[in-house]
Amino acid sequence: MADLEKPGYGRRTPTVGGGRAGGREVVRLAVVVGALGVVFGDIGTSPIYTMQTVFDPADPHPVPMSTANVFGVVSLVFWSVTTIVTVTYVLLAMRVDNDGEGGIMALITLLRRWAAREGRRPAVVLATLGVFGAALFFGDSMITPAISVLSAVEGLKVVQPELGGSVVPITAVIIVVLFAVQRRGTAAVGRVFGPVMIAWFLAIAACGIAGIARYPDILEALSPSYALGFLAGRFDVAFFALAAIVLAVTGAEALYADMGHFGRRAITRAWLLLVFPACALSYLGQGALILSDPATISSPFFLLVPSWGRWAMVLLATAATVIASQAVITGAYSVAAQAARLGYLPRLRITHTSETTIGQIYVPWINWLLMVSVLILVFAFRSAVALAFAFGMAVIATITITTLLFFYVAHLRWGTSRWLLGAGAAVLLVIDVLFVAANLTKLLHGAWLPLLVGLTAFTVMTTWNRGRQIVSAERKKREGSLREFVSQLHDGTYPVQTVPGTAVFLNRTGETAPLALRANVQHNQVRHQNVIILSVETSPVPRVPATDRLTVDDLGYADDGITHVTVRYGYTETPDLPAALRDLPAAYTEGPLDLRHASYFLSKVELGRSADSRMPGWRRRLFMATTHVAADAAEHFSLPRDHTVVMGSRIDV
Repeated sequence: MADLEKPGYGRRTPTVGGGRAGGREVVRLAVVVGALGVVFGDIGTSPIYTMQTVFDPADPHPVPMSTANVFGVVSLVFWSVTTIVTVTYVLLAMRVDNDGEGGIMALITLLRRWAAREGRRPAVVLATLGVFGAALFFGDSMITPAISVLSAVEGLKVVQPELGGSVVPITAVIIVVLFAVQRRGTAAVGRVFGPVMIAWFLAIAACGIAGIARYPDILEALSPSYALGFLAGRFDVAFFALAAIVLAVTGAEALYADMGHFGRRAITRAWLLLVFPACALSYLGQGALILSDPATISSPFFLLVPSWGRWAMVLLATAATVIASQAVITGAYSVAAQAARLGYLPRLRITHTSETTIGQIYVPWINWLLMVSVLILVFAFRSAVALAFAFGMAVIATITITTLLFFYVAHLRWGTSRWLLGAGAAVLLVIDVLFVAANLTKLLHGAWLPLLVGLTAFTVMTTWNRGRQIVSAERKKREGSLREFVSQLHDGTYPVQTVPGTAVFLNRTGETAPLALRANVQHNQVRHQNVIILSVETSPVPRVPATDRLTVDDLGYADDGITHVTVRYGYTETPDLPAALRDLPAAYTEGPLDLRHASYFLSKVELGRSADSRMPGWRRRLFMATTHVAADAAEHFSLPRDHTVVMGSRIDV
């Protein structure tokens, strides 16, 4: 495994539709279109509600309507997107990857690897902070579908005011349908995502240009002097405006997280050539519209559209927000699956919805939890503006944590001067902290919600990780040394009868004897002709090459048919143990290996309550409750159910 700081570390694995010619990465148009359909849905639909929220009179700290304030807000929006999305993510963060994968989970695995090798405390602390950032994403994934679809459907109130009472029911129906179709996969729908989003960006750009034509002076807001002047001269107003302006950068994390699917160049080109210009034109156009007609402040996005095209824009906006919701739902599946493989969540039941596309998965437990949560938010808040107060905190907290992790990993990996990185980090973190502080003023108005969701998810994840460590330590004591046990079998300490066939015993490590194997020998006094003790390791890389998949150990006795095999998978891969064992060299088995009739033994551990637990009572109960969510091991490892035997043991925690 390559080291973190070596130049070769972080080599890119092939991405969908990508390739290299003469050492230069080739970016195909189809990949860029695909990225437009998956990556930019969230950030691309932010213009629907950002400007409206900034000037909404229902805001506990409203921004007064004035020419200077509009110029300042538009300038702050433009330069916030430029600084946070273009600089922090596109130009900086996306240059750090974990074998081609990006996102906060990739940064966590890099830090864990460094901490395990070097024992550096800052890396451990930052990795834990990263887990909290990943936990906050679950809050984001609950709020995004609610606020996105609500904001689009609210366009009905502009087109046909008497339909205002139908906004919430229509939104709820769309959300139920959206989550209900998740189990069927998004491959078929995904083919039209890219073209729909291209139509969306062209439409909002055209409307923005039309708005600018009504008040061309708004282009002066592109100068950073307006943003800085607004902050310096009207800080009491600008500070509170930041809590809504942050909505313009929602979805920035998706650019980084989806880098492994589309590649850095495809995402960068799509952002710089279409998405960023279209969003900027929309914000400028809305600012121009507000200046030319202050009455449009109630819904500047939809009122920017000519009256003859508003129905079409409502439909297009609804489609775009459904795509944005789809992206964040899929992201929640991926984060949960990766967290489970890294030991922060129990093993989850995962269904792959595509035979050709990596990352298209469906996690039923997460899906239905999200659906119920999103519906509760829709019926509780009932408007996009009300939800916006909660949304900003989830977004900026994750961005701030990602920025911290990036600069630390960048120093470890590139060896860049601490002073240089520190100066860059200071500038970007000051901006992030300003946004965080502004959103804290909305704590009593909804900003507590994503923090509560994130804290709850973080508590569950760290509790599971700690409980798993305690159970593993106790289990290791009971299992005893594997080599010593095999030696006892070899010298006749255990009188056993050898029966024909192959038995595969799953075990966590290659150091201890599986509980099921011990029970079979000690109680049944039999062993199979071929005994394979199989351990599965999740490597801190997205995918493991086939050449590195298996490691075989004869345990010191090459002629007795007992072999230990380690199977390695990346944290984005789904284990298929029977398929992996087909590549086991015949030299390590006693006679032919008949996997079609092999028996697979699982050592199931039942948990009980210990009087001297190393966990507080509430945390122990949470850990034990979380075990009920765990997926069936046979299904998780793709074992044939009619050839799987489960043998239990009890451990008190």
